[in-house]
Amino acid sequence: MFARQRQALILDRVREIGAVRVADLVRELGVSDMTIRRDLEILHDRRLLEKVHGGATSIAGNALWEPGFVAKSALQQAEKAAIANAAIRLVEPGTAIAVSAGTTTHALAQGLAGVPGLTVVTNSVPVADVFRQAGRADQTIILTGGVRTPSDALVGPFAVAAIRSIHVDLVFVGIHGMDARSGFTCPNLQEADTDRALIEAGRRLVIVGDHSKWGVVGISSIARLDQADILITDAGLAAEAKAVLAEAVGELIIVDVDPMMEAVDAS
Repeated sequence: MFARQRQALILDRVREIGAVRVADLVRELGVSDMTIRRDLEILHDRRLLEKVHGGATSIAGNALWEPGFVAKSALQQAEKAAIANAAIRLVEPGTAIAVSAGTTTHALAQGLAGVPGLTVVTNSVPVADVFRQAGRADQTIILTGGVRTPSDALVGPFAVAAIRSIHVDLVFVGIHGMDARSGFTCPNLQEADTDRALIEAGRRLVIVGDHSKWGVVGISSIARLDQADILITDAGLAAEAKAVLAEAVGELIIVDVDPMMEAVDAS
């Protein structure tokens, strides 16, 4: 296969699912890791996609850009795992929690599935499916209704109405972006409404988001920085951002990333 044909196929994959991984392309196209990385570099330089750690994504052109769940799942996997491990330690058996949609909260759900006696309210189809597959009889999972977004969130009036009738101990919210001026943001207006309802339903708010979220601004703010009781992020966060967040949020938890997981991401 010629380079131009390879690159066209790579672009098709990015358009279909929003992101590609180097390792997957190596297997599919039967070429070397170096060849794929060179192709991605060429396409990046032509502004046809955006290179990221371990692969590439669609270009995030504006505040409405919203990659799909599969695309986001391929990004910052090691960071999300480390953040999820820290978040799990905040959850006591037998409590009621809410978990928003997102790939970081999906990683969190995989750990929470082992915590006994939980009642979990979520507007995320993938999060609910994690608990369904775990099949624990001592857990109660409540999936809100609503209209499904590209990130597999259920949003809109049905979701908001369901959430406003409940009260939980902890709310875990994944974010699209965080910024000193705009706070925590989302690229989907209806999802932002649903996230705000989740936040109002909880006694304490835990925001989970890796360092790549800093400086990203979605179209709608879901909370001010100072509304977060706890923010869990990773050590890749710039020093300036750490200072801003440490001053604003109730508690800033910064986790280290397992180098072995980073190596897996890069493969």
